[in-house]
Amino acid sequence: MSSPDQPAQTAQETATAAARWNRFDSSWTISLFGTAVGAGILFLPMNAGLGGFWPLLVATLLIGPMTYFSHRGLSRMVVASPNPDQDITGVVRDYFGENAGRLVTVLYFLAIYPIVLIYGVGITNTVDSLMVNQLGMEPWPRWLLAAVLVLAMSVVMLAGQRVMLVVTQWIVYPLIVVLFAVTLLLIPFWSFDGFGAFPAIGDFSMALWLMLPVLIFSFNHSPAISQFSVALRSRYGHAAADKASSVLRVTAVMLVLFTMGFVWSCVLALGPDGLQAAKDANIPVLSHLANEMGIPLIAWLGPAVAITAIASSFFGHWLGAAEGAAGVVTTMVDRRGRFTERGVRIGVSVFLIVTTWLAGVLNPSILSLIESLAGPVIAAVLYLMPMYAIHKVPALKRFRGAASNVFVVIAGIVAVGGILLSFFS
Repeated sequence: MSSPDQPAQTAQETATAAARWNRFDSSWTISLFGTAVGAGILFLPMNAGLGGFWPLLVATLLIGPMTYFSHRGLSRMVVASPNPDQDITGVVRDYFGENAGRLVTVLYFLAIYPIVLIYGVGITNTVDSLMVNQLGMEPWPRWLLAAVLVLAMSVVMLAGQRVMLVVTQWIVYPLIVVLFAVTLLLIPFWSFDGFGAFPAIGDFSMALWLMLPVLIFSFNHSPAISQFSVALRSRYGHAAADKASSVLRVTAVMLVLFTMGFVWSCVLALGPDGLQAAKDANIPVLSHLANEMGIPLIAWLGPAVAITAIASSFFGHWLGAAEGAAGVVTTMVDRRGRFTERGVRIGVSVFLIVTTWLAGVLNPSILSLIESLAGPVIAAVLYLMPMYAIHKVPALKRFRGAASNVFVVIAGIVAVGGILLSFFS
């Protein structure tokens, strides 16, 4: 990334640089992939597979375009801003006015922040289980274990974006290898028995409707999209939108290949009865596979996948939560600008570290409920708000009229409805 002391690139140089794929683009691709592949992947095969073979097949075909077009729309909102340093919270205020901007900023924060807390609980439980069951160690006091793990992950974020991207690569590449290894290990156990014929249209539609929200949030990397877009805009200028589309397309393809490959392999290996048994036991799918199939390697791969998935996703959600919290402070608490930018950043970081540590210590079960309540907000921000902005905001006029916009609106309405239905059913 160029510094202020370096000469500005010409438009031709910027366009030429944007046309080439480089390490910067790869780093963000891996970071976005890691943000999406969080702890939810460990339960995704049960949640998605129990809907049936045919709904899962259709959902697999739909989730790639849904993921790509929705995240591209959110990125376009940010890169189209004339202010090169503006993140999503500032962009919304510019586009929709102060009051609407404050409302979206608060909702954005409340949608992402609970997931950061959930990862504080998840990493503590997973490492505690690994130490006791696989390593045969005496359990640490929960307050100490949570403190060490949360601080270790937080230090990466406090060290800066460049360090975060490097560490994410160290984590996510092994995660990809492990996911692929598990996918291949389960092939000898695949069976299509028990999935039955094509269901009635009503049953098929309902199963697909309830399945899509599960996949949407397992593929969701919107918390990192704002900072990703700001970074691309700073590096590529007017070519940032095209480069964002390229990076997001590769990210979506990777997610479909590795995540859905893992899901399909687990679903075919376990079958409907095995999936139901794993769900009833409320344990990750890899733990169930290790218990039932006698594959010792999976007993070790399970915690490895869980820890790397939680850590990589924590980084991306921290970006979004910190961004949202800073927006809440500057627009709701400190409108007169008494706090410095550095002071706000330090205060937000302390708040996130302390509350995530407390969540890890207290281990509250209510966090899953909070995540469900946050779901409709995330879907609305990711799918519906960018399409409304493209329709209304002059700076986004060039993105109007695309069939993909209609597709995203329909998908967003279906997703919000499916989340509400699954929550109240």
